Amino acid sequence: MAERVTGALVGAAVGDALGGPVEGYSPDQILERHGGRIHGVVGPWHGADWRTARPLAPYHKGDGHVTDDTLMTHALVRVYATVRDHLDAYSVADHLVPDLLTTPRWIPELEADALPLQRIFLAEKWLVARIHYGHVDPREAGTGNIVNCGAAMYMAPVGLVNAAHPAGAYAEALDVAGAHQSSYGREAAGVFAAAVAAACAPGATPESVVAAALSLAKDGTRAAIEAVCEVAARHSDFESALVPLREAVAPYDTVGPDYRAPSLGARRPSRLHAIEELPVALGMLLVSGGDFRHTVLGAVNYGRDCDSIATMAGALSGALGSPVPEEWAKTVAEASCLDLWEPAAVLTGVAREVFERDVRGRRAHERAFAAIGDACAAVEDAGCSG
Repeated sequence: MAERVTGALVGAAVGDALGGPVEGYSPDQILERHGGRIHGVVGPWHGADWRTARPLAPYHKGDGHVTDDTLMTHALVRVYATVRDHLDAYSVADHLVPDLLTTPRWIPELEADALPLQRIFLAEKWLVARIHYGHVDPREAGTGNIVNCGAAMYMAPVGLVNAAHPAGAYAEALDVAGAHQSSYGREAAGVFAAAVAAACAPGATPESVVAAALSLAKDGTRAAIEAVCEVAARHSDFESALVPLREAVAPYDTVGPDYRAPSLGARRPSRLHAIEELPVALGMLLVSGGDFRHTVLGAVNYGRDCDSIATMAGALSGALGSPVPEEWAKTVAEASCLDLWEPAAVLTGVAREVFERDVRGRRAHERAFAAIGDACAAVEDAGCSG
């Protein structure tokens, strides 16, 4: 259990850090900028001008710095550490939002202590605006937000607390994500958590993870995963899969071909569309056969929202048990000034506590249900004898 949780959380952070410096660019642009494909940690896209160069200033993306994906993931782990039970939308309101608003933390991309609220994207700031200032019912607070991967990107902890129980992870993540997202953004959060839970199961494979995701996914999310994974099954190297995977997901992606200039119809609620990040992460998992290095590098070199794609891909392959390269993890931890292993140790303990409580609850339900049956049988017997 500890190995799976550690693999998923450290793997997610490493994928995030590798993808951060090339987020928003195409595979061809990445190839030209770096003189080839990326094979590890790289520096900022604009080099020493990262403080002022648009559109990324003032964030120091690159050099092993994690982004808001990891900051939000660790924040959710802290909520679990406080609640020590399953979470819901009210847990977000009671614990996650105050954490973002009130507690300064080290922000690697700012190279300073700051409130997490000062780093997270507008779609995440929505949590604070709606819940803290708007006093909206947490279960409905995600309605009206732009529909993107903002909730899905940090749902790995939900899958880990529900390890080997995809349906439980799906239901819990949908509840948690209701405070943040709606429509296919919320659906992706549920499906990603389910995929992480499935990856933790003994004997899990990339194919079984995708099957679990498809068994729960609805509408456009399911269709997008099916389309991408059908294409992914024909490839065993990410280089040949980069263009075909994008072509497969494009009909379901509302952002459009120019990632930095979304279409007018982008990120609106829909039953026909899907976020791009989750299907591509699952596709890369299939292409690589679950190998961490291959999966994450495929996600990174895909470009577009590749920090979030690689975060999801890293969590999935890490949860499957593929080792996270030690040199990558060490570099990211040192560069980001973060202990990547401590949140995993905390969440492992929480997951065990939650499982034991769940077992006691199930046993109590079994006894109660059996007693109902015994009572009914006694009534029936009494009726027959009368």
